[in-house]
Amino acid sequence: MAGHKRFMQRALDLARRGEGRTGPNPPVGAILVKDGQIVGEGFHPRAGDPHAEIFALRHAGGAARGSDLYVTLEPCSHRGRTGPCAEALLDAGIRRAFIGTQDPNPLVQGRGMSLLRKGEIPVESGLLEAECRRLIAPFAKHVTTGLPYVILKSAVTLDGHTATSAGDSQWISGDDSRTLVHRLRDRVDAIMVGIGTVLHDDPRLTTRLPEGGKDPLRVVVDGRLEIPEEALVLRGDSAASTLVATTARASRDKVERLRALGAEVLLLGEDEGRVDLSELMGCLGQRGIQSLLLEGGGRLNAAAIREGLVDRMMVFVAPLLLGGNDGQGIFSGCGVRRLADALRLDDVRITSVGVDTLIEGEVKGCSPV
Repeated sequence: MAGHKRFMQRALDLARRGEGRTGPNPPVGAILVKDGQIVGEGFHPRAGDPHAEIFALRHAGGAARGSDLYVTLEPCSHRGRTGPCAEALLDAGIRRAFIGTQDPNPLVQGRGMSLLRKGEIPVESGLLEAECRRLIAPFAKHVTTGLPYVILKSAVTLDGHTATSAGDSQWISGDDSRTLVHRLRDRVDAIMVGIGTVLHDDPRLTTRLPEGGKDPLRVVVDGRLEIPEEALVLRGDSAASTLVATTARASRDKVERLRALGAEVLLLGEDEGRVDLSELMGCLGQRGIQSLLLEGGGRLNAAAIREGLVDRMMVFVAPLLLGGNDGQGIFSGCGVRRLADALRLDDVRITSVGVDTLIEGEVKGCSPV
């Protein structure tokens, strides 16, 4: 079993190379093993390119016949931009298939494994399944609900504050944590903040890594259209688009001025005077946004968690103390009154990131993982 896990781990490592770039497809990694040696490997780099299994077969050449396949996700059985991978694997004459997890896509959902078994290929599913499911969580959420997978990221002091009472928050987390966040921005389709963050911090919402990176779609939730026309998110030097979500009450003149600056302005319904976040998530899902990083303030975070829109929490805890109870928190407003009603996290992981501690987990009842 240790050898099987080692090979699947290699397939996972390959799959992560395509993370954030394969939409609307999921990231997938595959290797072919013969006599205990890897003879072929590949990953899916972007939509329209061959799938991971095809790259692995090409790499292996004739050595693919009689080899064992280790793939993070069930091979596809339908024809999209490329042909069915399950048929290609049968034609190549592989011996066995070890699959991380079943494809949640209703077009596949077990049909790929069934096709292999009908071709007399033994199939074992569920190898490192938790890791494989975590890898495709954005795809799984989007393909089954049409909504983005939302990661709420925050940095807090040891006594639970995201900012001082004066709003000073730069920087609570350390350098290593901020680099990790930029790597996360590089892998998501969109990043979202509220108008309060724009007014206070004037962020660019871009990915800043030494080796470069991909800027996600930048989304600003601004119910009263208060965003300054000189805001960096509107005038920054990024190729990424900016979408301002507001309500029908917004000034038409301001809407047109923002559009003239190149921003997309989306007029949505209201929820207690604020932008209807559920409607916004639906709109983002319709345009193919699978993953969204929420870096909002307390009000936006609270609204998103209250409406059941958050799938994963990532909280960086810094070794700092503000020493009072007047600082700002991850959420604002009233929370639940009973512990029995509290939201709980599953699949919790605790990691040291430089001087900080990262606590992350899936929101129970919301996440597809």
